[in-house]
Amino acid sequence: MDQTRAGEASSAIETRGIEPVPDSERRGRVRELFPTWVAANISVLLLTMGAGLVVSNGLDFYQVLLVAILAPVVSYGIVGFLAIAGKRGGAPGMTLSRAVFGQRGNLFPGAVTWIARWGWETINAVTGAYAVLTILNLLFGIKSNTVLIVVTLLFFVGCTFTVSGMGRVVLLLCNKWSAYLFGAFSVAVLVYLIGHTHWSQVFSRPGGSTAALIAGVGTIAAGGISWAPSGADFARYLPRRASDKGIVGNTVGGAGIVVVPLVLMGAVMAVGTPDLASATDPVSFIGKLLPTWISVPYLLIALIGMLLINSMSMYSAGFTAQTLGFRIPRAAAVSVNAVISLVFGSLLMIVATSFISSFISFLTLLAVSFSAWIGVFGVDMLHRTSYDAKALMDTSRSSAYWYKGGFAWQAMTAWAAGLAFGLCFTSVSWFSGPLASSWPGRNGLGWAVTIVVSAVLYGVLPRRRPSRTPDTEPAEATEAAATV
Repeated sequence: MDQTRAGEASSAIETRGIEPVPDSERRGRVRELFPTWVAANISVLLLTMGAGLVVSNGLDFYQVLLVAILAPVVSYGIVGFLAIAGKRGGAPGMTLSRAVFGQRGNLFPGAVTWIARWGWETINAVTGAYAVLTILNLLFGIKSNTVLIVVTLLFFVGCTFTVSGMGRVVLLLCNKWSAYLFGAFSVAVLVYLIGHTHWSQVFSRPGGSTAALIAGVGTIAAGGISWAPSGADFARYLPRRASDKGIVGNTVGGAGIVVVPLVLMGAVMAVGTPDLASATDPVSFIGKLLPTWISVPYLLIALIGMLLINSMSMYSAGFTAQTLGFRIPRAAAVSVNAVISLVFGSLLMIVATSFISSFISFLTLLAVSFSAWIGVFGVDMLHRTSYDAKALMDTSRSSAYWYKGGFAWQAMTAWAAGLAFGLCFTSVSWFSGPLASSWPGRNGLGWAVTIVVSAVLYGVLPRRRPSRTPDTEPAEATEAAATV
Protein backbone atom coordinates (compact mmCIF):
# COMPACT_ATOMS: atom_id res chain seq x y z
CA MET A 1 0.00 0.00 0.00
CA ASP A 2 1.53 3.34 -1.02
CA GLN A 3 1.68 6.35 1.27
CA THR A 4 -1.28 8.11 -0.36
CA ARG A 5 -3.51 5.08 -0.07
CA ALA A 6 -2.44 4.53 3.51
CA GLY A 7 -3.30 8.11 4.37
CA GLU A 8 -6.73 7.78 2.82
CA ALA A 9 -7.41 4.51 4.59
CA SER A 10 -6.49 5.87 8.01
CA SER A 11 -8.72 8.94 7.87
CA ALA A 12 -12.47 9.05 7.43
CA ILE A 13 -12.56 12.83 7.23
CA GLU A 14 -12.25 14.36 3.77
CA THR A 15 -10.04 17.44 3.72
CA ARG A 16 -9.99 18.09 -0.03
CA GLY A 17 -11.89 21.16 -1.16
CA ILE A 18 -12.86 22.15 -4.70
CA GLU A 19 -9.42 21.51 -6.22
CA PRO A 20 -9.46 18.73 -8.87
CA VAL A 21 -8.63 15.23 -7.63
CA PRO A 22 -5.33 13.96 -9.13
CA ASP A 23 -5.57 10.80 -11.23
CA SER A 24 -3.38 8.99 -8.71
CA GLU A 25 -6.09 9.39 -6.05
CA ARG A 26 -9.06 8.42 -8.20
CA ARG A 27 -9.88 4.98 -6.84
CA GLY A 28 -13.65 5.28 -6.81
CA ARG A 29 -15.93 2.64 -8.31
CA VAL A 30 -18.89 3.31 -10.55
CA ARG A 31 -20.97 0.88 -8.50
CA GLU A 32 -20.61 3.21 -5.49
CA LEU A 33 -23.03 5.57 -7.23
CA PHE A 34 -25.91 3.09 -6.88
CA PRO A 35 -26.24 3.25 -3.05
CA THR A 36 -25.43 6.96 -3.21
CA TRP A 37 -28.55 7.69 -5.27
CA VAL A 38 -30.59 5.16 -3.32
CA ALA A 39 -29.78 7.12 -0.17
CA ALA A 40 -30.53 10.43 -1.95
CA ASN A 41 -34.15 9.30 -2.28
CA ILE A 42 -34.80 7.70 1.11
CA SER A 43 -37.45 10.18 2.11
CA VAL A 44 -41.02 9.84 3.29
CA LEU A 45 -41.70 12.89 1.12
CA LEU A 46 -41.95 10.49 -1.81
CA LEU A 47 -44.87 8.80 -0.01
CA THR A 48 -46.44 12.21 0.47
CA MET A 49 -45.85 13.16 -3.17
CA GLY A 50 -47.27 9.83 -4.36
CA ALA A 51 -50.39 10.47 -2.30
CA GLY A 52 -50.53 13.98 -3.72
CA LEU A 53 -50.67 12.57 -7.26
CA VAL A 54 -53.97 10.97 -6.30
CA VAL A 55 -55.39 13.66 -3.99
CA SER A 56 -54.29 16.79 -5.88
CA ASN A 57 -53.68 15.61 -9.46
CA GLY A 58 -56.56 13.14 -9.50
CA LEU A 59 -54.54 10.34 -11.13
CA ASP A 60 -55.47 6.68 -10.96
CA PHE A 61 -53.12 3.88 -9.95
CA TYR A 62 -51.84 3.11 -13.44
CA GLN A 63 -51.17 6.77 -14.18
CA VAL A 64 -49.23 7.05 -10.93
CA LEU A 65 -47.21 3.99 -11.98
CA LEU A 66 -46.34 5.68 -15.27
CA VAL A 67 -45.33 8.87 -13.45
CA ALA A 68 -43.22 6.90 -10.97
CA ILE A 69 -41.28 5.25 -13.80
CA LEU A 70 -40.84 8.24 -16.10
CA ALA A 71 -39.85 10.79 -13.45
CA PRO A 72 -36.60 9.14 -12.24
CA VAL A 73 -35.62 8.13 -15.77
CA VAL A 74 -35.91 11.75 -16.95
CA SER A 75 -34.48 13.53 -13.91
CA TYR A 76 -31.74 11.14 -12.86
CA GLY A 77 -30.86 10.49 -16.48
CA ILE A 78 -29.92 14.19 -16.56
CA VAL A 79 -28.08 13.89 -13.23
CA GLY A 80 -26.12 10.86 -14.45
CA PHE A 81 -25.21 12.50 -17.74
CA LEU A 82 -23.90 15.65 -16.05
CA ALA A 83 -22.04 13.52 -13.48
CA ILE A 84 -19.77 12.37 -16.31
CA ALA A 85 -18.15 15.81 -16.09
CA GLY A 86 -16.96 14.86 -12.61
CA LYS A 87 -14.80 12.02 -13.87
CA ARG A 88 -13.51 14.19 -16.72
CA GLY A 89 -12.47 17.09 -14.50
CA GLY A 90 -12.17 15.59 -11.02
CA ALA A 91 -13.83 18.65 -9.47
CA PRO A 92 -17.29 19.52 -8.09
CA GLY A 93 -19.95 20.49 -10.61
CA MET A 94 -20.10 24.18 -9.81
CA THR A 95 -16.31 24.41 -9.96
CA LEU A 96 -16.29 22.80 -13.41
CA SER A 97 -18.94 25.36 -14.32
CA ARG A 98 -16.21 28.02 -14.25
CA ALA A 99 -14.98 26.59 -17.55
CA VAL A 100 -18.40 27.29 -19.09
CA PHE A 101 -19.46 30.64 -17.62
CA GLY A 102 -16.11 32.22 -16.84
CA GLN A 103 -14.58 32.91 -13.44
CA ARG A 104 -16.89 35.85 -12.72
CA GLY A 105 -19.86 34.71 -14.76
CA ASN A 106 -20.06 31.46 -12.79
CA LEU A 107 -20.85 33.45 -9.65
CA PHE A 108 -24.40 34.03 -10.93
CA PRO A 109 -25.59 30.42 -11.46
CA GLY A 110 -23.45 29.46 -8.47
CA ALA A 111 -25.29 31.89 -6.21
CA VAL A 112 -28.69 30.70 -7.47
CA THR A 113 -27.67 27.08 -6.84
CA TRP A 114 -26.39 27.85 -3.35
CA ILE A 115 -29.54 29.74 -2.38
CA ALA A 116 -31.75 26.99 -3.80
CA ARG A 117 -29.85 24.50 -1.65
CA TRP A 118 -30.99 26.45 1.40
CA GLY A 119 -34.58 25.70 0.51
CA TRP A 120 -33.99 22.02 -0.21
CA GLU A 121 -32.09 21.53 3.03
CA THR A 122 -34.83 23.37 4.92
CA ILE A 123 -37.51 21.08 3.47
CA ASN A 124 -35.52 17.98 4.42
CA ALA A 125 -34.78 19.28 7.90
CA VAL A 126 -38.47 20.02 8.47
CA THR A 127 -39.48 16.57 7.25
CA GLY A 128 -36.90 14.95 9.51
CA ALA A 129 -38.10 16.98 12.47
CA TYR A 130 -41.70 15.98 11.76
CA ALA A 131 -40.59 12.34 11.68
CA VAL A 132 -39.05 12.73 15.15
CA LEU A 133 -42.20 14.43 16.45
CA THR A 134 -44.37 11.65 15.02
CA ILE A 135 -42.23 8.97 16.68
CA LEU A 136 -42.40 10.77 20.04
CA ASN A 137 -46.18 11.00 19.73
CA LEU A 138 -46.61 7.34 18.76
CA LEU A 139 -44.35 5.99 21.52
CA PHE A 140 -44.91 8.41 24.39
CA GLY A 141 -47.94 10.48 23.46
CA ILE A 142 -45.87 13.68 23.45
CA LYS A 143 -47.60 16.43 21.50
CA SER A 144 -45.79 18.96 19.35
CA ASN A 145 -45.10 22.46 20.64
CA THR A 146 -42.85 25.35 19.64
CA VAL A 147 -39.99 24.43 21.99
CA LEU A 148 -40.04 20.79 20.89
CA ILE A 149 -40.07 21.83 17.23
CA VAL A 150 -36.91 23.89 17.70
CA VAL A 151 -35.22 21.10 19.70
CA THR A 152 -35.97 18.42 17.10
CA LEU A 153 -34.81 20.68 14.28
CA LEU A 154 -31.60 21.43 16.16
CA PHE A 155 -31.03 17.70 16.68
CA PHE A 156 -31.61 16.87 13.01
CA VAL A 157 -29.50 19.72 11.63
CA GLY A 158 -26.70 18.95 14.10
CA CYS A 159 -26.53 15.32 12.99
CA THR A 160 -26.60 16.41 9.35
CA PHE A 161 -23.72 18.82 9.88
CA THR A 162 -21.64 16.12 11.56
CA VAL A 163 -22.02 13.59 8.74
CA SER A 164 -21.63 16.06 5.87
CA GLY A 165 -18.61 17.65 7.51
CA MET A 166 -16.76 14.32 7.57
CA GLY A 167 -17.03 13.97 3.82
CA ARG A 168 -17.15 11.34 1.10
CA VAL A 169 -15.93 8.20 2.91
CA VAL A 170 -18.44 8.51 5.76
CA LEU A 171 -21.25 9.35 3.34
CA LEU A 172 -20.53 6.25 1.23
CA LEU A 173 -20.54 4.00 4.30
CA CYS A 174 -23.76 5.48 5.69
CA ASN A 175 -25.45 5.41 2.29
CA LYS A 176 -24.73 1.70 1.86
CA TRP A 177 -26.20 0.53 5.16
CA SER A 178 -29.15 2.91 5.15
CA ALA A 179 -30.09 1.59 1.69
CA TYR A 180 -30.16 -1.99 3.03
CA LEU A 181 -32.18 -1.09 6.12
CA PHE A 182 -34.67 1.14 4.36
CA GLY A 183 -35.19 -1.46 1.64
CA ALA A 184 -35.95 -4.17 4.22
CA PHE A 185 -38.47 -2.03 6.13
CA SER A 186 -40.07 -0.80 2.90
CA VAL A 187 -40.75 -4.42 1.98
CA ALA A 188 -42.41 -4.88 5.38
CA VAL A 189 -44.62 -1.85 4.78
CA LEU A 190 -45.46 -3.08 1.29
CA VAL A 191 -46.49 -6.51 2.61
CA TYR A 192 -48.70 -4.85 5.22
CA LEU A 193 -50.35 -2.62 2.63
CA ILE A 194 -51.03 -5.57 0.32
CA GLY A 195 -52.91 -7.33 3.09
CA HIS A 196 -54.78 -4.35 4.57
CA THR A 197 -55.66 -2.11 1.62
CA HIS A 198 -59.12 -1.90 0.09
CA TRP A 199 -57.88 -2.57 -3.43
CA SER A 200 -61.30 -2.13 -4.97
CA GLN A 201 -61.20 1.52 -3.89
CA VAL A 202 -57.67 1.92 -5.26
CA PHE A 203 -58.45 0.56 -8.72
CA SER A 204 -61.94 2.04 -9.01
CA ARG A 205 -60.70 5.65 -8.97
CA PRO A 206 -61.20 7.45 -12.30
CA GLY A 207 -58.15 8.56 -14.23
CA GLY A 208 -56.96 12.12 -14.41
CA SER A 209 -56.23 14.31 -17.41
CA THR A 210 -53.11 14.09 -19.55
CA ALA A 211 -52.13 17.54 -18.31
CA ALA A 212 -52.31 16.34 -14.70
CA LEU A 213 -50.20 13.30 -15.59
CA ILE A 214 -47.49 15.40 -17.27
CA ALA A 215 -47.53 17.84 -14.38
CA GLY A 216 -47.12 14.89 -12.02
CA VAL A 217 -44.02 13.74 -13.88
CA GLY A 218 -42.61 17.25 -13.57
CA THR A 219 -43.36 17.43 -9.85
CA ILE A 220 -41.67 14.11 -9.02
CA ALA A 221 -38.82 14.80 -11.44
CA ALA A 222 -38.14 18.20 -9.88
CA GLY A 223 -36.60 16.56 -6.83
CA GLY A 224 -34.16 14.67 -9.03
CA ILE A 225 -33.35 17.67 -11.20
CA SER A 226 -32.26 19.53 -8.07
CA TRP A 227 -29.32 17.11 -7.82
CA ALA A 228 -28.06 17.94 -11.34
CA PRO A 229 -25.36 20.43 -10.27
CA SER A 230 -24.18 17.94 -7.62
CA GLY A 231 -23.81 14.83 -9.80
CA ALA A 232 -20.17 15.57 -10.55
CA ASP A 233 -19.44 16.01 -6.81
CA PHE A 234 -20.00 12.28 -6.27
CA ALA A 235 -18.21 11.17 -9.45
CA ARG A 236 -15.00 13.22 -9.11
CA TYR A 237 -13.09 10.32 -7.54
CA LEU A 238 -13.84 8.02 -10.49
CA PRO A 239 -10.93 7.30 -12.87
CA ARG A 240 -11.10 8.73 -16.37
CA ARG A 241 -11.75 5.29 -17.86
CA ALA A 242 -14.92 4.83 -15.81
CA SER A 243 -17.87 3.84 -17.98
CA ASP A 244 -20.19 6.70 -18.99
CA LYS A 245 -23.06 4.23 -19.39
CA GLY A 246 -22.27 2.81 -15.96
CA ILE A 247 -22.42 6.26 -14.37
CA VAL A 248 -25.81 7.01 -15.91
CA GLY A 249 -27.14 3.50 -15.30
CA ASN A 250 -26.19 3.38 -11.62
CA THR A 251 -27.58 6.88 -11.07
CA VAL A 252 -30.95 6.12 -12.67
CA GLY A 253 -31.12 2.62 -11.19
CA GLY A 254 -30.29 3.71 -7.65
CA ALA A 255 -32.92 6.44 -7.73
CA GLY A 256 -35.57 4.43 -9.56
CA ILE A 257 -35.46 1.44 -7.23
CA VAL A 258 -36.60 3.77 -4.44
CA VAL A 259 -38.78 6.30 -6.25
CA VAL A 260 -41.08 3.81 -8.00
CA PRO A 261 -42.22 1.76 -4.96
CA LEU A 262 -42.42 4.74 -2.59
CA VAL A 263 -44.55 6.82 -4.96
CA LEU A 264 -46.85 3.84 -5.55
CA MET A 265 -47.10 3.14 -1.82
CA GLY A 266 -48.01 6.78 -1.25
CA ALA A 267 -50.74 6.55 -3.88
CA VAL A 268 -52.20 3.48 -2.16
CA MET A 269 -52.06 5.22 1.23
CA ALA A 270 -53.92 8.19 -0.27
CA VAL A 271 -57.13 6.17 -0.17
CA GLY A 272 -57.17 6.76 3.60
CA THR A 273 -55.82 10.33 3.58
CA PRO A 274 -58.11 12.52 1.42
CA ASP A 275 -57.12 15.64 3.39
CA LEU A 276 -53.37 15.19 2.76
CA ALA A 277 -53.11 18.09 0.30
CA SER A 278 -53.97 20.61 3.03
CA ALA A 279 -51.99 18.98 5.84
CA THR A 280 -49.44 21.02 7.78
CA ASP A 281 -47.53 17.83 8.68
CA PRO A 282 -46.33 15.59 5.79
CA VAL A 283 -45.38 12.63 8.02
CA SER A 284 -47.98 11.95 10.73
CA PHE A 285 -50.36 10.23 8.29
CA ILE A 286 -47.93 7.27 8.26
CA GLY A 287 -48.57 6.71 11.96
CA LYS A 288 -52.32 6.83 11.35
CA LEU A 289 -52.29 4.26 8.52
CA LEU A 290 -49.67 1.82 9.81
CA PRO A 291 -49.50 0.00 13.16
CA THR A 292 -46.91 1.27 15.63
CA TRP A 293 -44.70 -1.81 15.30
CA ILE A 294 -44.16 -0.93 11.61
CA SER A 295 -44.48 2.84 11.55
CA VAL A 296 -41.96 3.59 14.32
CA PRO A 297 -38.99 1.57 12.96
CA TYR A 298 -39.89 2.65 9.43
CA LEU A 299 -39.84 6.31 10.41
CA LEU A 300 -36.57 5.81 12.30
CA ILE A 301 -34.89 4.37 9.20
CA ALA A 302 -36.51 7.06 7.03
CA LEU A 303 -35.17 9.64 9.48
CA ILE A 304 -31.65 8.33 8.87
CA GLY A 305 -32.31 8.50 5.14
CA MET A 306 -33.47 12.09 5.28
CA LEU A 307 -30.45 12.94 7.39
CA LEU A 308 -28.22 11.48 4.67
CA ILE A 309 -30.08 13.37 1.93
CA ASN A 310 -29.45 16.60 3.78
CA SER A 311 -25.85 15.59 4.42
CA MET A 312 -25.29 15.02 0.70
CA SER A 313 -26.91 18.35 -0.09
CA MET A 314 -24.81 20.20 2.48
CA TYR A 315 -21.69 18.37 1.25
CA SER A 316 -22.29 19.81 -2.23
CA ALA A 317 -23.34 23.19 -0.83
CA GLY A 318 -19.97 23.46 0.90
CA PHE A 319 -18.23 23.09 -2.46
CA THR A 320 -20.54 25.69 -4.00
CA ALA A 321 -19.72 28.17 -1.25
CA GLN A 322 -16.00 27.65 -1.85
CA THR A 323 -16.52 28.08 -5.59
CA LEU A 324 -18.23 31.40 -4.91
CA GLY A 325 -15.03 32.61 -3.28
CA PHE A 326 -15.58 31.98 0.42
CA ARG A 327 -12.06 31.15 1.58
CA ILE A 328 -13.03 28.77 4.35
CA PRO A 329 -12.70 24.98 4.80
CA ARG A 330 -15.52 22.88 3.36
CA ALA A 331 -16.76 21.89 6.83
CA ALA A 332 -17.01 25.56 7.81
CA ALA A 333 -18.89 26.31 4.60
CA VAL A 334 -21.33 23.52 5.46
CA SER A 335 -22.05 25.17 8.83
CA VAL A 336 -23.51 28.21 7.06
CA ASN A 337 -26.15 26.05 5.39
CA ALA A 338 -26.83 24.27 8.68
CA VAL A 339 -27.67 27.54 10.43
CA ILE A 340 -29.83 28.72 7.53
CA SER A 341 -31.83 25.47 7.39
CA LEU A 342 -32.38 25.69 11.16
CA VAL A 343 -33.76 29.25 10.96
CA PHE A 344 -35.90 28.72 7.84
CA GLY A 345 -37.08 25.32 9.09
CA SER A 346 -38.37 26.85 12.31
CA LEU A 347 -40.33 29.43 10.33
CA LEU A 348 -41.84 26.80 8.03
CA MET A 349 -42.93 24.52 10.88
CA ILE A 350 -44.30 27.26 13.11
CA VAL A 351 -45.77 29.72 10.60
CA ALA A 352 -46.72 27.84 7.39
CA THR A 353 -50.33 26.65 7.14
CA SER A 354 -49.85 24.03 4.41
CA PHE A 355 -46.60 22.11 4.07
CA ILE A 356 -47.60 20.36 0.84
CA SER A 357 -48.54 23.58 -0.95
CA SER A 358 -45.29 25.25 0.14
CA PHE A 359 -43.29 22.18 -0.86
CA ILE A 360 -44.77 21.86 -4.35
CA SER A 361 -44.27 25.57 -5.00
CA PHE A 362 -40.67 25.27 -3.89
CA LEU A 363 -40.01 22.20 -6.07
CA THR A 364 -41.46 23.93 -9.12
CA LEU A 365 -39.25 27.01 -8.76
CA LEU A 366 -36.25 24.86 -7.80
CA ALA A 367 -36.50 22.87 -11.03
CA VAL A 368 -36.65 26.02 -13.15
CA SER A 369 -33.69 27.65 -11.39
CA PHE A 370 -31.46 24.60 -11.94
CA SER A 371 -32.70 23.88 -15.47
CA ALA A 372 -31.14 27.02 -16.98
CA TRP A 373 -27.72 25.84 -15.79
CA ILE A 374 -28.45 22.28 -16.98
CA GLY A 375 -29.15 23.40 -20.54
CA VAL A 376 -25.93 25.39 -20.89
CA PHE A 377 -23.63 23.01 -19.02
CA GLY A 378 -25.06 19.98 -20.82
CA VAL A 379 -24.45 21.42 -24.29
CA ASP A 380 -20.92 22.38 -23.29
CA MET A 381 -20.28 18.80 -22.15
CA LEU A 382 -21.14 17.53 -25.63
CA HIS A 383 -18.15 19.47 -27.01
CA ARG A 384 -15.70 19.10 -24.12
CA THR A 385 -13.69 16.02 -23.12
CA SER A 386 -11.50 17.52 -20.39
CA TYR A 387 -10.99 20.52 -18.11
CA ASP A 388 -7.90 22.57 -17.39
CA ALA A 389 -7.24 21.94 -13.68
CA LYS A 390 -4.94 24.93 -13.33
CA ALA A 391 -7.39 27.30 -15.06
CA LEU A 392 -10.27 26.09 -12.87
CA MET A 393 -8.44 27.19 -9.72
CA ASP A 394 -6.95 30.38 -11.18
CA THR A 395 -9.51 33.14 -10.59
CA SER A 396 -7.25 35.89 -11.90
CA ARG A 397 -7.14 37.48 -15.36
CA SER A 398 -4.43 34.99 -16.38
CA SER A 399 -6.89 32.09 -16.20
CA ALA A 400 -7.77 30.34 -19.45
CA TYR A 401 -11.37 30.54 -18.23
CA TRP A 402 -11.35 34.30 -17.75
CA TYR A 403 -12.77 34.97 -21.24
CA LYS A 404 -13.83 38.65 -21.49
CA GLY A 405 -13.78 40.42 -18.14
CA GLY A 406 -14.32 37.09 -16.39
CA PHE A 407 -17.53 36.33 -18.32
CA ALA A 408 -18.38 33.91 -21.11
CA TRP A 409 -21.13 36.05 -22.63
CA GLN A 410 -22.60 33.20 -24.69
CA ALA A 411 -23.20 31.05 -21.62
CA MET A 412 -24.44 33.98 -19.54
CA THR A 413 -26.89 35.05 -22.27
CA ALA A 414 -28.28 31.54 -22.74
CA TRP A 415 -28.57 30.98 -18.98
CA ALA A 416 -30.37 34.27 -18.31
CA ALA A 417 -32.72 33.86 -21.29
CA GLY A 418 -33.59 30.28 -20.33
CA LEU A 419 -34.30 31.28 -16.74
CA ALA A 420 -36.49 34.21 -17.82
CA PHE A 421 -38.48 32.16 -20.33
CA GLY A 422 -38.92 29.30 -17.88
CA LEU A 423 -40.36 31.58 -15.21
CA CYS A 424 -42.81 32.99 -17.77
CA PHE A 425 -44.30 29.48 -18.12
CA THR A 426 -44.33 28.77 -14.38
CA SER A 427 -47.15 29.06 -11.88
CA VAL A 428 -47.05 28.41 -8.14
CA SER A 429 -49.26 29.38 -5.22
CA TRP A 430 -47.83 32.90 -4.96
CA PHE A 431 -46.42 33.54 -8.43
CA SER A 432 -47.76 33.13 -11.97
CA GLY A 433 -45.81 33.92 -15.13
CA PRO A 434 -47.48 35.69 -18.09
CA LEU A 435 -47.45 32.45 -20.13
CA ALA A 436 -48.52 30.13 -17.33
CA SER A 437 -51.89 29.53 -19.01
CA SER A 438 -50.23 28.20 -22.19
CA TRP A 439 -49.94 24.47 -22.89
CA PRO A 440 -46.45 24.13 -21.35
CA GLY A 441 -47.55 26.22 -18.38
CA ARG A 442 -50.74 24.23 -17.74
CA ASN A 443 -48.73 21.00 -17.92
CA GLY A 444 -46.09 22.17 -15.47
CA LEU A 445 -43.32 22.19 -18.08
CA GLY A 446 -41.66 25.47 -17.18
CA TRP A 447 -38.49 23.56 -16.27
CA ALA A 448 -38.47 21.78 -19.66
CA VAL A 449 -38.89 25.10 -21.49
CA THR A 450 -35.96 26.45 -19.47
CA ILE A 451 -33.66 23.59 -20.49
CA VAL A 452 -34.64 23.78 -24.17
CA VAL A 453 -34.27 27.56 -24.47
CA SER A 454 -30.92 27.74 -22.68
CA ALA A 455 -29.53 24.68 -24.52
CA VAL A 456 -30.64 25.78 -28.00
CA LEU A 457 -29.50 29.36 -27.52
CA TYR A 458 -26.09 28.31 -26.19
CA GLY A 459 -25.77 25.81 -29.01
CA VAL A 460 -26.32 28.39 -31.78
CA LEU A 461 -24.35 31.29 -30.31
CA PRO A 462 -20.83 31.57 -31.78
CA ARG A 463 -18.13 30.51 -29.34
CA ARG A 464 -14.61 29.22 -29.30
CA ARG A 465 -14.41 25.47 -29.73
CA PRO A 466 -12.88 23.91 -26.59
CA SER A 467 -9.53 22.29 -27.15
CA ARG A 468 -8.06 19.35 -25.28
CA THR A 469 -6.04 20.64 -22.34
CA PRO A 470 -2.51 19.44 -21.57
CA ASP A 471 -2.92 19.35 -17.79
CA THR A 472 -4.72 16.03 -17.57
CA GLU A 473 -2.80 12.85 -16.95
CA PRO A 474 -2.95 10.20 -19.69
CA ALA A 475 -5.98 7.96 -19.50
CA GLU A 476 -3.66 4.95 -19.72
CA ALA A 477 -2.38 5.79 -16.25
CA THR A 478 -5.74 5.04 -14.63
CA GLU A 479 -6.74 1.72 -13.21
CA ALA A 480 -8.92 -0.30 -15.59
CA ALA A 481 -10.24 -2.33 -12.69
CA ALA A 482 -11.95 0.75 -11.29
CA THR A 483 -14.36 1.04 -14.19
CA VAL A 484 -16.86 -1.53 -12.93
